[in-house]
Amino acid sequence: MSDVSTHSSRHDTNTCGKVRVWDPLVRIFHWSLVGGFAVSYITAEEWDAVHEFAGYVVAGLIGFRLIWGLIGSRHARFSDFTYRPSAVVSFIKDSLAMKGQRYVGHNPAGGAMVIALLLAISGIAATGYMMTLDMFWGVEWVEDIHELLVNGTLVLIALHVGGVILASIEHKENLVRSMFTGLKRR
Repeated sequence: MSDVSTHSSRHDTNTCGKVRVWDPLVRIFHWSLVGGFAVSYITAEEWDAVHEFAGYVVAGLIGFRLIWGLIGSRHARFSDFTYRPSAVVSFIKDSLAMKGQRYVGHNPAGGAMVIALLLAISGIAATGYMMTLDMFWGVEWVEDIHELLVNGTLVLIALHVGGVILASIEHKENLVRSMFTGLKRR
């Protein structure tokens, strides 16, 4: 379980009062997933070859992130940002009241969102792959689940972006910039 500790090794800090939080692989994964999902969404039912290729890229990214969540840098590991459901609910209530505790890594809601997005996008990739198999070709329930997961993921993305905006305002820090630079204030 995580806390707000900003303790870090000297390799994680720089002289500008910032701490290195998101390693390059996390940042590349994040923005590649954004791009891959967008390409998949835009090309659905229009350009099958591009859609399928983007889907395989997204599946590969998810596979990488699952491994990196176990062996990666401190703030990339699932153990750094998984919390009990009660802690997530409590954090969301506090944050909506603009009293949420600041975390250097993922806060409880952000950690829950990472898990939710990984699960949803894994489901999209799995059902997308299933639709390429003779066994599931044209099977309506597979297509329905695929579409339901895509629409659910769009809702999760909207909540994620809203949470990033709220936390950025609440704690007076640009979280989008930190996902590009890897740095946050101590």
